[in-house]
Amino acid sequence: MDIKDNKERDKDVKKRPRPKAERVTFGEYLRGVKTEIKKVVWPTKKELGSFTVVVIIACTFFSLLFAGIDYAVLQALRVLLRIDI
Repeated sequence: MDIKDNKERDKDVKKRPRPKAERVTFGEYLRGVKTEIKKVVWPTKKELGSFTVVVIIACTFFSLLFAGIDYAVLQALRVLLRIDI
């Protein structure tokens, strides 16, 4: 495919008319939101509890990981720059 072909294709894409969005009243919007919320599958209490535990464990793990990396980089910089505190 040639660069020229790409430019021509891009021009064709820009010339295409965009479909116009339908205007929706605020009430229709809220009815649509209500309909979509009814389709949501909400977690049970047991699932919610287990998800919460997983999130807490993951946050703890990553905070300790980043703290360890931060400490290691700080120590490396102290050695490289010969800083004694």
